[in-house]
Order: sequence, then structure tokens, then C-alpha cells
Amino acid sequence: MGEDLKEIQGYLRRIVDNVEKIIVGKRGAVELSLFALLCGGHILVEDVPGVGKTSLASSLSRSLHCSFRRIQFTPDIMPSDITGFSLYNQKTGDFEYRQGLVFSSLILADEINRASPKTQASLLEAMEENQVTVDGVTYPMAKPFMVMATQNPADFVGTYPLPEAQMDRFLMRISIGYPEFIDERNILRRFKEDDPEINPVARVEEIIALQAAVRKVYVDDSLYDYIVYLVSATRRHPDVSLGVSPRGTLGLFHTAQARALYLGRDYVTPDDIKPLAEPVLAHRLVLKAESKLRRVTAADVLDDILGRVPVPMGRQA
Repeated sequence: MGEDLKEIQGYLRRIVDNVEKIIVGKRGAVELSLFALLCGGHILVEDVPGVGKTSLASSLSRSLHCSFRRIQFTPDIMPSDITGFSLYNQKTGDFEYRQGLVFSSLILADEINRASPKTQASLLEAMEENQVTVDGVTYPMAKPFMVMATQNPADFVGTYPLPEAQMDRFLMRISIGYPEFIDERNILRRFKEDDPEINPVARVEEIIALQAAVRKVYVDDSLYDYIVYLVSATRRHPDVSLGVSPRGTLGLFHTAQARALYLGRDYVTPDDIKPLAEPVLAHRLVLKAESKLRRVTAADVLDDILGRVPVPMGRQA
């Protein structure tokens, strides 16, 4: 088993290294994206324009050699553009289904918060159930299937905030951020002439097998309790009006399994759970108005909870 774990670890690191040819100095964001893929989840990348949100999705898809489609969300895009529609064929006298843009392994929903709430909601069934229903007929999505949505900060012109129900569909929310000085200088050198070439380093069948392997990573009973204590504390916190849902509990559980596998272990430790609390849970919290006035953030709440909930004793990373 040890040799298998080393092989898996090396395999996953090759994917991250490959994406880093384009996304310079942001290994943490790349790793989180890979964790989401291994969990069969979706990711929301929230940041200012120009820091590599779109490049992260396209370079990940090229590394995996999977089908990729970019959907530019605008105020005039319709739900049927996303899910597809039935068209009447005069020759046959039947309605024929025309696939929408969502049918691809990796979907880049670019600037998702520029579309209307109705169009945003068209993604909900696909993200939760890996299927689309049109006119009473259900159409399955490709495997693996992942939505990587980007959004500009909510105070940018022409944006619609995502509703809580849709935010909860995203396994993680991450931010890429501006590069450090040395990384930005490396970007200039690397992109001086042509963009670096990215070749596939993984096959779709292998990713599907690794998704199954993630679910087999051992989690001690004490860590089941630890995760539930953390999530339950968000529902009782004085600064929170809406805590984390059971979907968030499962998300933190499976993402910790993915992190353990990536680090070459077949068991989860508390050190796998704690660094994932913010990317997995923060976007699911709705803070009270008075807490926002005091400039309390979801990250502050989670830091407080992580500091108060006892960490179970056991194997450490």
C-alpha cells in the first residue's frame, strides 16, 4: 500500500507542477482546485480581474486531457443556453434536444455573478446531481464533471450576488491574489515570448479512479466528531445568522480525505482538516448585520471556532 500511495502522490504532484507552468507562485490555489476535482466538487474563484482565474481553469483542463468549455456569463445569457432546449423538427414531427453549454467535463463559468439570478440557478441541478432535466427528460453529465466559476468582488459594477443556495453548491471558494515580487518577475520571464506549453499528464479514467480512492481514505471516529463539532459551532456562533449546512460538513470531510491522499497518506489527521476550514466553510456562513458593521469576517469566525474546539489526540501529519 505504501508504494501505491507514493505513486499516487507523485502522480497528483505532476498535475500541480504542470498547472504551475501557467499559474506562477500560487501552488496553494492549484492544490485546492485539485482537491475539489478529486472530491467531485465545484469551486468558486473570487478575485479581482487579471490574476489568473481563467488561466487556472484552462490549464487544469489541459493537464487532464478532458473536455473543456468556457461560458462567458453576461446579463443577456439565458438558462436554455446553459442547460439546452428542445427544438421542433418539422421533417420528423418530433422535438429534438439540443445540448447546452454545460455538457463538458470541466466548465469555466466566467464572471458568473454578471448573469441574472435565473440564469445562475440553471446550474444548480447540474452541480448537485450531475445531470440536467429539460422538458421532463434527464440527461447525465460527463465524468468527471466540475464547474469552476469565477466572480469579481460584489461591489464591482454590473454584478449580481450569488444566492445562499448556490453558494452552498460550491465545495470551496478560493482567492488567487496578486503575486509576490519574485513570482511576478518570473511571470515576465516565463511569458516573455510565447505562453508556456502545457501537455496532458493525466487521463480521465485515472482521475475517476482517484475519486474512488479518496473515499477509501481512513478517518478515525474522533475526527468524525471533530468535524461535526466545528460545523455545529458555526450554527451557534453569536456573529452568525446562518451556519454551515450538512453539505458543508460532507465537503470538509471529503476534502480532508483528498488532502491526505495528496500528501501520501491513507488516513486523515486534524492537520488535514484545519487548513481546509476556511476555503470549504467560509462562503457558507451568513454573518449578522451588526457583525458586518464591526468588520467581523467569516474567516474571523472560523479562526475563533478552530481555537475553541478541542483537537482530538491521535496520529498527526
